[in-house]
Amino acid sequence: NMERIMKAQALRDSTQSAYMSSKKTMEINPTNPIIEALREKAAADQSDKTVKDLVWLLYDTSLLTSGFSLEEPATFASRIHRLIKLGLSIDDNGDDDDEDDMEDLPPLDGDAEEESLMEQVD
Repeated sequence: NMERIMKAQALRDSTQSAYMSSKKTMEINPTNPIIEALREKAAADQSDKTVKDLVWLLYDTSLLTSGFSLEEPATFASRIHRLIKLGLSIDDNGDDDDEDDMEDLPPLDGDAEEESLMEQVD
């Protein structure tokens, strides 16, 4: 908590911020099913980006639940979005398809009539 207070100080000395930051220790239960599954997946493929994301998410969420703040919340959010897409089987290349789908749609029936009514009022 003191680390958060010192970061919020307006006239803080940046040289002392290294001394004020607390040392974080993360204890891992090796018999936890999550840790066991991560260990198996990491042993199967060490270059798997999903496993790396899961490990970082585990660390970041433990920071958050312990009351610490994240140094890079945007990275945390992008990891969550990637894993949500993975869980929902959404392709990463599908982001631009939404705009293409909108162009393929026919115009709405009432659009032309609404414009003519507006012109009549003016």
